[in-house]
This record gives sequence, structure tokens and C-alpha cells, in this order.
Amino acid sequence: MISTSIARTKSEAFRRTLGYYSLFICLGLSSAIIGPTLPSLAAQTHTQLGSMGQMFLFGSAGYSLGTIVGGRLLDRVRGHPVLGIAQLCAGASIFFIPIAPWFWLLLTIVTFKGFAEGFINTGANLLLIWTHGEKVSPYMNGLHFFFGLGAVVAPFLVAQEAGVTNGYHWVYWALAAFMLLVGLRMLTLPGSPHPVPQPKEGKKEFTVARKYYPLVVTAALFLFFYVGAEITLSGWVYTYAVTLHLASAVGAAYLNSGFWLAFTLGRLISIPAATRFKPRQILPAALFCCLSLLAVGILFPGSRSILWIMTLGLGFCMAPIWPTGFTLAGQSINMTGRISGIVLLGDSFGGMVLPWLVGQVIGTAGPRVMVPLIFGSLVMCFLAFVYLLRLGQKKAPRVSREL
Repeated sequence: MISTSIARTKSEAFRRTLGYYSLFICLGLSSAIIGPTLPSLAAQTHTQLGSMGQMFLFGSAGYSLGTIVGGRLLDRVRGHPVLGIAQLCAGASIFFIPIAPWFWLLLTIVTFKGFAEGFINTGANLLLIWTHGEKVSPYMNGLHFFFGLGAVVAPFLVAQEAGVTNGYHWVYWALAAFMLLVGLRMLTLPGSPHPVPQPKEGKKEFTVARKYYPLVVTAALFLFFYVGAEITLSGWVYTYAVTLHLASAVGAAYLNSGFWLAFTLGRLISIPAATRFKPRQILPAALFCCLSLLAVGILFPGSRSILWIMTLGLGFCMAPIWPTGFTLAGQSINMTGRISGIVLLGDSFGGMVLPWLVGQVIGTAGPRVMVPLIFGSLVMCFLAFVYLLRLGQKKAPRVSREL
């Protein structure tokens, strides 16, 4: 059961929802622009390509901190000003990335960017739940559809600037300008939602709430393994294709954009699907398809056609996993800001560990390891889903805000 304050009018809920969707367009643009520009950023900072995996590590570290702080803060203050300030900070970070001359400075900027985006991810997901309550499932899929929409555009823009000296600078700066405009809009968006205060029932409720820590931790692990797979594929497939001579620089950028295009299409289809099918039906089908595609990629690592089929297929099949898994957790947990922050730590740590590990291994063993590592991560994601489902069958009570 999800604690929420329903919007007073449909128009107010509509304005809020559009604001959160705008934030996630920017989040998709910001996330997807890094992968296709990794070689350029390596040259810019005179850094070996294998070491660029540290960008994911530091960015996710900042993201994790932003998730923790953001979740606690949103239980206490109005959400829209917080999201507006965080968006302005993220836009400023994007502006400075292509002109950072030293690797340590680039890592610092990326860490700050991750911190701001941790606020944005936690806040937009949480405020959307508080706005729509039990009817949030299609809106949640819509939110993450707009993330995919933004992620489609970023690699496409990079591809247009391929061959132009420092052309990627303009892509970053155009994105920064758009992000700053969205941040200003969030600062002026009225009516921040908040959860309905829950009656306190003393020590007994807190004791029962602690019993359901396994459900909260399992939901976090589910996001950890899924996000690790998604960020690794989207962040390294460009380098994977170019290094193995499976695509030119332009072709690899289009491959990356194709992943996000398929991802966005999958998110679009998942919106009506979420109104007809339950999360426990959608998730196993999506994960099975992802694992099947990766198995084919492992068997035929040198095929350009298989690479395209695998990448596009994974984009489509991965699309519903995050919002559907988060919705499944929310059906048993009262998503306060603090609890949401704990669950979303899985998201931020997932985006840190596997992409960094792939970067380290690419520097020594080559890029072929990327596909098996993604396969292993999604196997663990599936196991977390099974356990989450098992725990969810013991319908959890409303979890105390003191958790």
C-alpha cells in the first residue's frame, strides 16, 4: 500500500507530471551522452581509455550520496525547489565536462553531476508516486519512457558532430542550456506533493517494519543488478563496437542511439501493458528475453548483425524492467522519502560497480568480456526478482516512516 496525497485537481497533477517527465528527458540525455564521447574525453584529458571507467565509478558515488541525502530531505521540505536547484547544478556540470583539461577535474565534475542527479532520480520517482498513488503504474512507465526518449537523442547528436573538431563540445553545451531551462521551470512549479502523515502506533509498528527490511534490501539488489547491466551496455557498447572493428565511429554512435530508440519504444509499449498485466507477469518475460539475446551475443561475438540484433533487442526488452520492478516493490512498501532512498541506492551502486569493472577489464583482457558480465548481472537480477516476489506474497503492512 502506497502512502500518497492525491492532487487536488487533474490539471495540477498533469502539470506536475509534465515537470517530472521533463526532468527525466534531461536525465536520459545526460546519461546517454557519456558513452559515445568516452574516446573524445579520454583524448581531451590525456587518459587511457581503460581508465575512463572511473567516470562511472565516481559519477555513481556522487549519485549514491545524492540518493541518500535526497530521500531524507524530501520527507521534510517541498520537493519542487529541491529538484529545480538539483537540475541547475546538473546542467552546470554538463557545461564544464567538455572543457575540463585534467582527468581529476573531470572526475570531480562527474561526481558533482551524479550527486545532483541522485536528487533528481529520487525526487521525480517519489513525487510521481505521491501525486498518483495506487494508479501510478502507467505514469511510472511514462516517466521512464521520457528517460529513454532523452537517451535516444544524445548519441544521435554526437553522431552528427562526428568528424567535426571538438564538435562534441556543442552537444554538451546545447544539453546544458536545455537542462538549465528545465531547472528554472521546476523552481517555479507550485504545489509540491507530500505523503499523508501516518498515525504512529508505537514500538510495535516499528518492530514489524524492521521485519520487512529483507524486502527493502531485495528491491535494492534488484535495481543494483539491472542498472549495472543497463549502464554497462549503454556506456560501453560504443567502445565495444569500435574496438572490435564491428562498426565505425559514426556507426557505433548510431548503434548506441539505436539501443536507446528501441529502449524508448519498449517504454512506450510498456505504458498500456502496465494497465493490463501485473509486474509479476511482465518482469520474467522481459528478463528471459534479455538473457536469450545475450546468450546469442556470447556465442557469436564477431558478428556485426548479431551485435545490432542483440543491442536493439536488449534495448526493447530492458525497457520495462526498472519501472515495473520499482512498482512491484511499492505495492508492498510505503514509499516515504527515506525508504525510497534506500531502495534507490541499489540503482546508484549498480551504475557504479559493473561499468567500472568492465572498464578495468577492457584495459587488460579486451572488450569481449562486456557481454558475459551483463549476462551474469541479469541472472542475479532475475534471482532477486524471484525472492522479491516470494517476500511480496507475505503482504507487507504499511512500513513506518521511522524505518
